[in-house]
Amino acid sequence: MNMDTFRTGPLADAIAEAEKLIAEAPHTETDQDLAEGLDYLSGLIRASIQAATARDRDFPFLIHSATAQTKIGLDNPDTVYLSAAVRDDREYIVTGCRGTAADLNFQVLGGDYNADGSPASLAAFDDRVLEIGRDGQFEMRFGPARAGAPPGYVGLEPGATRLLIRECFSDWETERRGTLRIRRADPDGLAPSPVSLESMSKRYAAAGKALVQQVRAFLAFPEWFYLNLPVNTLTEPRLTPGGLATQYSSVGHFDLASDQAMIVTVPVSDAPYHGFQVGSMWYISLDYINHQTSLTSAQARHDPDGMIRYVIADRDPGLTNWLELTGHRRGYLQMRWQRLSRELTSTDGPQVEVHSFEELPSKLAFYEEARVDRSGWQERITARQAAVANRMLG
Repeated sequence: MNMDTFRTGPLADAIAEAEKLIAEAPHTETDQDLAEGLDYLSGLIRASIQAATARDRDFPFLIHSATAQTKIGLDNPDTVYLSAAVRDDREYIVTGCRGTAADLNFQVLGGDYNADGSPASLAAFDDRVLEIGRDGQFEMRFGPARAGAPPGYVGLEPGATRLLIRECFSDWETERRGTLRIRRADPDGLAPSPVSLESMSKRYAAAGKALVQQVRAFLAFPEWFYLNLPVNTLTEPRLTPGGLATQYSSVGHFDLASDQAMIVTVPVSDAPYHGFQVGSMWYISLDYINHQTSLTSAQARHDPDGMIRYVIADRDPGLTNWLELTGHRRGYLQMRWQRLSRELTSTDGPQVEVHSFEELPSKLAFYEEARVDRSGWQERITARQAAVANRMLG
């Protein structure tokens, strides 16, 4: 047995390089910032190893590409992300049973995230294009573009490398996950070759390359789309760049002192899914299990005038629609509308105000009606904890 070469070396070198990038990031100012960055890095390491393990495009399988423990790319707390590696010259069959999520959508990507840009979005659609049986069952095929393709066949453009599937939930407590599977069309009953020293060396090298690319990419990404915007504002709704065909987003970044609060007011939407979240400077979600750092329209309180009013602050204002900052002075804001059947305009979008914390009773409409006591708040958090556990296991 040849032990002269450490085949895990490329991954070890990549981890050291990634740690240096984290430590030298512009927003790493305190030990707490660094600790959160290293926690973020641990998730990226797990995700990179998992993705490298699932690189066999002849025998693909779906993996969780972002979870509460492996966060990346301002992950949506309301979404279960599944992905599989594909190649553009093979045909694949995706089968499943539609659950009751507010949205089920599919995207074919080409390439990888890196410091120069995002992977190309080669196809994007939701399950409304599928033929779904009364029992929820469906089947669709992905493969090389060909004339006379049957309904439910999606042509893979040259350069296709990954299928991404999102199940997006509006009501965490009542909506349930479906089932999904991917397989190549022709090798049923066959098996991949056993691992070899060469294949394992390639796997560790691929994981290391992906790790550094992702750290660099998601340090650069906010500079392109968020940090060039005026602070403490949100954009008008716009089609998500490089994202889903039926998704609009409103984005921004915040910088709030401990004695300040932000009020975000937006009309109740007719979109099947509408959600709002805050994220850290590592461009990932804050703890959405044990803290209310996100809300969907189904979870949020609606005011009598047809508006939703969120209050973003580090201190507890005793309000139902409080989004917690969990000690973060700076971070990102993201509002999403999905499964749309119409274009959104500025009238559908949010309005933002920043006030001193003490001014909230006079500045927030329907303030008294929006109050919640500590017991009621703890019930909300308990429900979140149970719903996430059930969603990830169900």
